[in-house]
Amino acid sequence: MYELFSVIIHKGGCYGGHYHVYIKDVDALGNWQLKEEESKLMTEEKVQKDTENSKEMENPLTILKGILSEEESKQIPVDQLGQKLLEKKGMSWNKKYRKQYGPIRKYLQNHSQIFRLSPDNKVSLKEMYHKLQFGSDSQGQGLQSSSQNNDVQWTSESLCTVLKDSASGSHWFDLNDSKVQPIKEKDIEKQFQGKESAYMLFYRKSQLKRPSEAQANPRYRVPGPLVNEMDAANIELRKRRMDCDSADSNIDLHLHLGSHYKLYHGALHPSLSQKESMLDLTIDKRKTLGDLRQSIFQLLEFWEGDIILSTAKSLPAGLHLYQTLDGDEMTLGGIGLADGAHVFVWNGKEVGGMEVLSGLDHEPVLLNVLRLAGYNEGGKGQHFIESQHAVPCSAELSTLWKALPLPGGIILMNSSGSDKEVENWKVVPEEDMKKTVRSVGLTDGSSILVLDSHDQSLVNMASGNLTAFTHDISWLQVKNFCRLEAEEKQVKITATIETVMSDIKIKAIQELQLGEDLVNDSCLRPINRNGKLLSPVPEDYTVKEAELKMGSLLGLCHGKAPTSTQLFLYFVVGSDLQGGPEMEIIVEETASVRECLNLMLEKSGLPGDNWHLRRIDWCYEAGEALSEESARLKELNVCSGDTLVITEGKLPPKGFLKVPIWWYKPLMHFGHQESMQDQMNCMTCMMGALRVSPAGDSPTYVQSDIGLCYAGNVEISGEAFLEDLKIQAMTLPFFQELSVPSPEFLRAWTLESKRPGKLLRNNQQQLNEYKLGGRTEICIEPLQKEENLGPSDLLLRVQMGIPGERDYYHSVDLVWDISKECTAWALRHRLAAHYSLPVEKIEIAKYFPEKFEWMTVSSWTQQISKRKRKKKQESLQSAPFHLKDGDIIGVKNLLLEDGKDFSTVRDDIGKETQRQLAMEKKKSRQAQRLQNDVFSEGKVATKHRKPEVALSINVGIFR
Repeated sequence: MYELFSVIIHKGGCYGGHYHVYIKDVDALGNWQLKEEESKLMTEEKVQKDTENSKEMENPLTILKGILSEEESKQIPVDQLGQKLLEKKGMSWNKKYRKQYGPIRKYLQNHSQIFRLSPDNKVSLKEMYHKLQFGSDSQGQGLQSSSQNNDVQWTSESLCTVLKDSASGSHWFDLNDSKVQPIKEKDIEKQFQGKESAYMLFYRKSQLKRPSEAQANPRYRVPGPLVNEMDAANIELRKRRMDCDSADSNIDLHLHLGSHYKLYHGALHPSLSQKESMLDLTIDKRKTLGDLRQSIFQLLEFWEGDIILSTAKSLPAGLHLYQTLDGDEMTLGGIGLADGAHVFVWNGKEVGGMEVLSGLDHEPVLLNVLRLAGYNEGGKGQHFIESQHAVPCSAELSTLWKALPLPGGIILMNSSGSDKEVENWKVVPEEDMKKTVRSVGLTDGSSILVLDSHDQSLVNMASGNLTAFTHDISWLQVKNFCRLEAEEKQVKITATIETVMSDIKIKAIQELQLGEDLVNDSCLRPINRNGKLLSPVPEDYTVKEAELKMGSLLGLCHGKAPTSTQLFLYFVVGSDLQGGPEMEIIVEETASVRECLNLMLEKSGLPGDNWHLRRIDWCYEAGEALSEESARLKELNVCSGDTLVITEGKLPPKGFLKVPIWWYKPLMHFGHQESMQDQMNCMTCMMGALRVSPAGDSPTYVQSDIGLCYAGNVEISGEAFLEDLKIQAMTLPFFQELSVPSPEFLRAWTLESKRPGKLLRNNQQQLNEYKLGGRTEICIEPLQKEENLGPSDLLLRVQMGIPGERDYYHSVDLVWDISKECTAWALRHRLAAHYSLPVEKIEIAKYFPEKFEWMTVSSWTQQISKRKRKKKQESLQSAPFHLKDGDIIGVKNLLLEDGKDFSTVRDDIGKETQRQLAMEKKKSRQAQRLQNDVFSEGKVATKHRKPEVALSINVGIFR
């Protein structure tokens, strides 16, 4: 007659509790797939039945209760509870449970019906916790547990009968605050087993029929405001669900750009900073590989050609590639890309012109290469010089041997690392040189010890083991250089760090069976790794005072050793330091610069006094001059072993500058013919089409578009003004034939690599303020009118292109005020106003004479990623233009010509000549390398750079 359709339940006591309700869906409003729920529940029940014991052990609630019940005091600090959990399970709470249950303190607070937290940060079990029944899911324990405050007991037999007799077919729902979930009728009766506070049953007539329009219509007779509120809540719920799904599916990929990497030693290394070489991309892992490729195309808008994606991994040796990603239709999750994965973006062929070997078989291995420290190498107590080398694991040991800096000798390896235990080092036999690095057991961190021929006494070649390390050595090696016609012989001399060098010399003469007359006419000189004899060691020094390491190699040579108050110096004559002979001399450290110079001139046989001394810089070139000729060598920090250069010419007095003056006239090579008189008067120093930089290290080519004529030298005080320098330059004989009204008609430049460099402005500024070095040269340019440039004025040489020809009209000087801004937009407006042309009808470009190239200056934005792009235009004085005084700007009139090619025929010829010189330079280097290989066994003396030393820089004024 009546059927149950709702149950209201109150859990708790009479002073408080919680309400929730079971409602039968009589209008079939719920959209629940109960079959799937049933299947899921059945699966869960089966799994729970099969793995009941294991789940009980993995349940944090069970584990924490067990730990607390075993404590004698029945309480424990919260931090010690975590430690007990680590000792019992072998894994901490944060690593095993935090992701699912949150922090341990929060978990204890959420289960306050079981655990009691005291004010002193201790936790214990409540007394009646064992009377409660808990499920495995912490979120469902509230429905499965009964309240401690409930003292009303009832049975659910009548309720079970009602539920069994009720009609089937409609669904039941559990409405618990904001949580709504389906529940079976057979499960409802389980919720009333045990103690309950109160419940209320609602019945309806079984014959009562609901209107047809109410079926499956959740809006039936619901007020409009509530419907709108529900719709808004549902939209918000769907949005949050989508955001949640997206957050769970998003992965961050690290994209490494192949154009920003270079390959060496079998591994990839960024040519720029790590930040500039890598981009981060967030993408949904449900998207396909094709979607990822398209996203990269959009991110790298300047990429040309196909994009190949390869998985990469950062190793100790560098970045290495493994698998190329194929199959654009596959999802990112399907191909194994996880959050934080590294992807290398390249063309699939080469990086920086070099082929890249990918895969597990070609992983690079980072090895520690050690060699015995030589004389004056390393710090005190440092017996080894260590460096790191990366090689592919598939490389043969012979390839590694050739790449090491020391040819010859033997090689030992230690697969366990760089420990100094003698028994862990093994000599690599000759037959193992064809084996790969991986096959002999070398991995990241393994060590290689390289020994020279004179170090092989440290190895027992019969057993292949290392006999001793440097800290076990108590001898020095002495090699005979006194009798060159005889066979070179070396002996071991037993010594300690307190042994005097004179005793070592006497013992060496006796061991080498040389005449006793050499005792007073010989000295000991250390030999460096390159075989060069260094400065002699004072005989009254001990091994420790001479800073010699045990096992070092010394040479017994003719000549007396300097005393402790003397200096042993090398010196060369002239500027050709590589080709000139290096001579030696011993002087007192209290000698003056002039006295030292006279001794060197006497030994080298140079006449006259028109000479001065210079130091040698770190790249083995003549550097700073020793201008104070009366100063003592000790006061100028001249040390034994230093090299000085005898340079022709006298130095100016102290406080004066000796400045070479050049006459500078820009060549009008675009259809301009100079008069014969100008050619005769100026004696223009026409430079060749190309010029190699004085450094000689790398070819730097400069175009011949300038005319220079040497006018003479000017000696002037550093406190004089720029105007005084111009006036003195006008008094030179060369300028007498020229009619220059005043210094304002002259423009002064510093000369850098035979080209105008820095423009010297402000005639009333002292020369010292320009920071002119002792070797600065000045070139003077004549003007047609007076000029007085301000600090914010930029001087440009502007030339207009000839329509229809690859040529330009004469260049003109343009002064541009950059006090407000120095951008491409401002320069275009300045040039348009100068030529009276519309801004949109001109194209401009800067000329780079050293490369024979033009770079267009348009409405320019630096080519960087969108995320880093700045709204404000960059200054032209920064990269890539670096605009400065004297730069050439080409202008094209688009009203008369459409072409935007700024190059000229002269540029084409210059590039071709540049290419030919580069090829000749390369061939010359190859020939020199072959020649060195041929004579490598003949001990040919080669010139080496000065050893690297600490560099001290004194900055007078920082601005």
